Amino acid sequence: MAVFLSPVAGVAAQFFDNNGVPLAGGKLYTYAAGTTTPLVSYTTNAGNVARTNPIVFDSGGRVPNGGEVWIDPVAYKFVLKNSNDALIATYDNIFGIGAAAVQNYTGTGSTVAYSVLGNVIAVYINGVYQNRNTYAVASGILTFTQAPPFTSLIEILYN
Repeated sequence: MAVFLSPVAGVAAQFFDNNGVPLAGGKLYTYAAGTTTPLVSYTTNAGNVARTNPIVFDSGGRVPNGGEVWIDPVAYKFVLKNSNDALIATYDNIFGIGAAAVQNYTGTGSTVAYSVLGNVIAVYINGVYQNRNTYAVASGILTFTQAPPFTSLIEILYN
C-alpha cells in the first residue's frame, strides 16, 4: 500500500496556539475530505501502523512517536484543536505530498468523456467536488453522466 507524507504535520511539525505557545496536548483529527468520517493516518511510510485519531501532541506541541504523519492517496480533512477541543483550524481537501497529479479540461456543454492519465482520485468542476455517482471511469476514460457546463473548469486528480 502506498502512503504519502502529509503536508499538515508531515515531519517534525510543531503546532502553536493563537498566542504562540506550543500546543501541548493539542489534537489533530483526520477525516475524509468534506466529512466528519474518521480516516486513518500512519506512523511511517510503510503504512502499517495506524496513528490514534485524534493525534495528541506532546508537551512541545509536536506529533509523538517519530513526528511523522503519513496518509493514504485520498483527500483528507484535518481539524486542529487545543487540549480542550476548541477549534483552531480546519484544512480540507488535502492530499499527501506527491499523491496526486492534475489534468485540466474546459467544459464544452456537450462533451461527457475525457481522457485520464492514471487512477482517478477526485474530480472537481469549477472547484466543486463531484460525487462519484456523477461519473464513471473505464479504460482511461472518465465519462460524466451529464456534460459539464460550457467554459467550466474540470479538474481531474489522479495518481
